[in-house]
This record gives sequence, C-alpha cells and structure tokens, in this order.
Amino acid sequence: MNFVLDASITLAWCFSDEATPTTNALLERLEFDFAIVPEIWPLEVGNILIAAEKRKRISYANIKEFLALLESLNIKTDTETGARGFRDIIFLAHSEKLTTYDAAYLELAMRYGLPLATKDTALTHAAKRVGVKII
Repeated sequence: MNFVLDASITLAWCFSDEATPTTNALLERLEFDFAIVPEIWPLEVGNILIAAEKRKRISYANIKEFLALLESLNIKTDTETGARGFRDIIFLAHSEKLTTYDAAYLELAMRYGLPLATKDTALTHAAKRVGVKII
C-alpha cells in the first residue's frame, strides 16, 4: 500500500539509533509501493542532515550517500503543497495545533486518502483525530 512519508521516518533510515523494525519495513515497502511527500520534504530532510553534520553526527560524504539512496527510492513529490499552504494547510495547522510543516504531511494524507508514516507524536495524535491511519 502506498503511503505519505514524513521526515521523521526518512531520517530513521539514515541514523541507525532512530531505526525501528517499522521504519525498516517501510523502507523495504518502497521496492513495490510508492511514498508521496510534500514539496517541503527535501528541504526539511536536508536541513536536519546539515544540522547533524554540524554536530558531527554524520559526515558530508555520508549525507551524499544517503541522498543518493533517497533519489533511488520510489518517492513522489506532490506539487500542490505550496498552493495549499495559505488555505488548507494553515487552517489544518491551526485547528490541530501543528506546525505548518507537520500539517503539510497530514493534509497530503487526507487529500490522497493514504496512511501516514510518522514517528512524530503530535502529528500522530492529530492524524488519529481526523481519521488518518498511521503506519
């Protein structure tokens, strides 16, 4: 089954101390299924990777390897996220007490009727409130 992928799951594929059997299974699913991400996803993932490099948690060479892995996966970027930013996403962020970044993932799952893959607690609670399945 296809799913909406957030940055918390993505980064668990990079940092072994954040990986779980579930995050590993989601990575394996991308061999047959696809994940969809909002337009902010590459920037959010990139920002966390650069911050981790500054803290000496990862080398730039490892960042490049990880980005090559991500580019090889069956991940599609939604192109409507930006256009929905001032409407649906901000309203959803307000009503569910989320950041606009987290609301972008939730809005995408709602719009496509797909489950959401996240490790984020606030996003998980909001998804359950609006009827989005968490995987």
